[in-house]
Amino acid sequence: MSIERHDTKARMSRAVIHHGVAYLCGQVAGPDARHGDITEQTESMLARVDALLEEIGSNRKRLLSATVYLKNPGDVGAMNAVWDAWVPEGHAPARTCVCAALPANELLVEITVTAAVDG
Repeated sequence: MSIERHDTKARMSRAVIHHGVAYLCGQVAGPDARHGDITEQTESMLARVDALLEEIGSNRKRLLSATVYLKNPGDVGAMNAVWDAWVPEGHAPARTCVCAALPANELLVEITVTAAVDG
């Protein structure tokens, strides 16, 4: 089975699909939300996950795993409130949430996900 890469640049691809599993690159809030609070950034980030999943033929009901990176540990409650409303009931992926330095100072949250795709 081949490896399918989407929107490949010099450093990374936005998504890589192999054996029916999609590996998405880290997603952060869009430019319009990058100076917002954790709720706004999480909503924007998850909307970007939705768009990328749709682009590759998957959706949030097909999530397998997620790793959430938070800049501030005190933001976990507000991030979880958005996450809980976003994940379809009965379709929660395996998830890890860690605190980490993020690539831009204004970013409060980043996520990487894997999802099943038809192939």
